[in-house]
Amino acid sequence: MWSGQPQQDEGLSVGLSAIPVPWKNLGPSKGNRESSGDLVEASTSWEKAQGEEHPAPAPLDVSRLRSSSMEIREKGSEFLKEELYKAQKELKLKDEECERLCKVRAQLEQELEELTASLFEEAHKMVREANMKQATSEKQLKEAWGKIDMLQAEVTALKTLVITSTPASPNRELHPQLLSPTKAGPRKGHSRQKSTSSSLCPVVCPTAGHIPTPDKEGKEVDTTLFAEFQAWRASPTLDKNCPFLERVYREDVGPCLDFTVQELSALVRTAVEDNTLTIEPVASQTLPAVKVPTVECNNTNTCALSGLARTCHHRIRLGDSDSHYYISPSSRARITAVCNFFTYIRYIQQGLVRQDAEPMFWEIMRLRKGMSLAKLGFFPQEA
Repeated sequence: MWSGQPQQDEGLSVGLSAIPVPWKNLGPSKGNRESSGDLVEASTSWEKAQGEEHPAPAPLDVSRLRSSSMEIREKGSEFLKEELYKAQKELKLKDEECERLCKVRAQLEQELEELTASLFEEAHKMVREANMKQATSEKQLKEAWGKIDMLQAEVTALKTLVITSTPASPNRELHPQLLSPTKAGPRKGHSRQKSTSSSLCPVVCPTAGHIPTPDKEGKEVDTTLFAEFQAWRASPTLDKNCPFLERVYREDVGPCLDFTVQELSALVRTAVEDNTLTIEPVASQTLPAVKVPTVECNNTNTCALSGLARTCHHRIRLGDSDSHYYISPSSRARITAVCNFFTYIRYIQQGLVRQDAEPMFWEIMRLRKGMSLAKLGFFPQEA
């Protein structure tokens, strides 16, 4: 008898040699040989029974295993291909989305650049238009002020020269016959009204090329001066090299502006010619200290032009300079006399004085007379 069960591995066959068979050595006797035969028969019958009860496993099919392995590989490969296809599809979608976003970003950047450029261009355009409008406005304002100054100067000149004469207020200088007997001269016997044609002064209506005759006030036109004035009046200019102005400079302007302090006198003359001199009244409470060449002028008791100790009620400023120079009444009268002359000839040059040649000439002679009197020390007393 034997104990134990046959052990089977999956996929493997078990041989008969693996089955343990109990045996007993009985020796070489006859009885033993019989028992051995019986034993062989018993063993054979047991194997049959055992085979019927537990049949031996069949050998495995290798081709089937291979086909199963191939199927598994194919299925795995298909699965991986599907996953790869899905991943590639998702990646393609993401690439398309990135490309679309890049295009959107590029478009936004381009629009932003265009918007920035347009804004800068619009800003520059607005600034340019504003500057142009400002320049135009300033030019118009300057022209308007110029016109106002010209109109005011013309009105002042008309009032000063008394161009018109009305019956209610006749111009006695233009109509000498209206002068009082004391100014017209002594008369003997009764007075008799003269005719208009014989009483009118040639100053009113001088004929072309006619030299005026002396009037009853003792005025007589110098033919040389009048000829020089007519030549200048034909083409008015401020060039001091022309004969008319050269004579006035030599005889009146130069001596009238010839002060003790030569350097300051030259500056004053240049400022008068350029029309950049300003005369201001002096306030007694504000007296800034001002130094001029050669002469100390730190109070109102010294004239900066003459260097004399005089009470200065006015001061002058040359151009845009911040320096002021205090002047005495005599120096002020000499400067204003020259300024009045230059102002009148500027009016003539600008066409603001609409008179005949002889009234203009006598007005210039009057201004020259003012320069001569101021040069000699005659000036009106200040109020």
